[in-house]
Amino acid sequence: MNFGGFVPLSTVDWPGRAVCTVFFRGCPVRCHYCHNAAIQTGDDLREVGEVADLIRSSRLVVSGVVFSGGEATMQKQPLLELARASKAMGLFVGVQTNGVFPATLRALIEEGLADRIALDIKTRWEFYHNLLKVKPELVDRVKESLTLCKAAFIAGTLPEFEVVTTIFPGRESDVQYIAREVEEVEYVLQQGVEGSIPPLTFEQLKQIADKIGRNVKIRTREDGEVAYVNNRIIVADSIVLTDIMQARRAL
Repeated sequence: MNFGGFVPLSTVDWPGRAVCTVFFRGCPVRCHYCHNAAIQTGDDLREVGEVADLIRSSRLVVSGVVFSGGEATMQKQPLLELARASKAMGLFVGVQTNGVFPATLRALIEEGLADRIALDIKTRWEFYHNLLKVKPELVDRVKESLTLCKAAFIAGTLPEFEVVTTIFPGRESDVQYIAREVEEVEYVLQQGVEGSIPPLTFEQLKQIADKIGRNVKIRTREDGEVAYVNNRIIVADSIVLTDIMQARRAL
């Protein structure tokens, strides 16, 4: 595989679960805010068995593995092999993806190798080309990935599925369009952070959630991830609060 890196223990890549994270090198999309831009290109070829050994070395402290990137689904066969190996170790398998390789996601789901998929929907469909400089056919692939993951989640063959939108100032209105596409699944509003641009605050993200009128999770650098359900902030799955200052004290 074209290897991008390994984190032996992470508590942020799968909320509520300690995991190790494998990064795949290479991605056909060029997000201007990508935090892993260094592994969008280049080569670091490793044997799949070598990477499986890295995962095995974390078994005593983790319950799962997350495959990320770059774009993990770009390397279909290595990803499938590592997912099989992880399952054989008794680990849960998660995938973070931009959705441009639906055939890989389909193979993972059909073989029962994915316990969780986090799909980035970056903007409304008609803006993908201008924002990310991707070809129209790649947008169609993201739509296909969304459709198949939603269907698998509703059918129960994909235990966990979430759609994540990273939001920057000036792009707030995108959420209203994306929310219509993801009514049946968990939706995460993620604070976009880039350079000197002031990021949206938790309160601003909460206001966006109020406009779309649905339950979401809000993810920020300052406060991590909290559920925003029925206009209430919930942390640790059970503590109900009225504002983020209370949540910070509770955390």
